[in-house]
Amino acid sequence: MQYKFEKPITGTGGTVNYQCTIEWRNGRFLADEPQKTGGQDSGPDPFTLLMSSLASCTLITLRMYIERKGWDIPNIVVKTNMFQTLTGETMNYFIDRDISFPDRVIEPDQKSRLSEIAEQCPVSKVLEGNTKIRTFVYQEEPAGKEILYKNNDITVAWRSQLCKHSGRCVTQLPQVFNLKAHPWINVNGADAQTITEQVSKCPTGALFIQHHGQ
Repeated sequence: MQYKFEKPITGTGGTVNYQCTIEWRNGRFLADEPQKTGGQDSGPDPFTLLMSSLASCTLITLRMYIERKGWDIPNIVVKTNMFQTLTGETMNYFIDRDISFPDRVIEPDQKSRLSEIAEQCPVSKVLEGNTKIRTFVYQEEPAGKEILYKNNDITVAWRSQLCKHSGRCVTQLPQVFNLKAHPWINVNGADAQTITEQVSKCPTGALFIQHHGQ
């Protein structure tokens, strides 16, 4: 398994209702709630961010296809909105996506094909697919004792007190990390670079690498 982002999207919040700072690979921005729900309205709310993701992904996907086909369609407008209905105890969510092409008359076959392409945009697939959200909760703790796993090239140090996400290692590099094995880290299960890349993804600092001869 490979994460999409080398560095995760990180949200932090303080005591100002309900302002959040979102950090991504190229900077940061604010997210907030409208004033009617107790926020400051200093940034987009979570549902606005969700609809923005769908709109931007649709635009990018359509632009890629239009350029590949060589069609003369300079402008695209995508509008997204959502509503929900309650059926018994089940909440149903509906998202509407309206696409238009200002200043151009689109042929029926083009319109049909572009509609199909829009439905294939990656964010559409995430929203309509079998998405599972995994939640891990941890807190900063003293480092404590380190357990070392060595071979001729590297040493993997593990601090069990900090380890909160071992399931990630197990699913992403099972030939090295196996909770049912003793020891659970097999430093001979992959090359040093592969192990180093996996250890670098540890979000708590429970794992770190020492390269021999450095």
